[in-house]
Amino acid sequence: MSERDALSELITSLKQQRDELKLHMHLAGAEAKQEYERLSAKIAELSDQYEPARQAAGEAATNVFAALKLAADEFKVGFERIANSLKSGK
Repeated sequence: MSERDALSELITSLKQQRDELKLHMHLAGAEAKQEYERLSAKIAELSDQYEPARQAAGEAATNVFAALKLAADEFKVGFERIANSLKSGK
């Protein structure tokens, strides 16, 4: 699997995780909701930045994809933090 395919799958997974968390947000406190909104806006931005980068990808794009992967990993950790908060009832 190429880096592009892996990043595309990661972004798709993040969107799915975001949507699943949204279903549980009615039980969350204000802090979790605020974190969700921040991450949701950023993941939309990441997705918007990813598509043009994917289309224009070449050898020089390797660094761009590495940076996008780091950002995507940040979202993953943030979503996990929200999910754990929801599970623990905080």
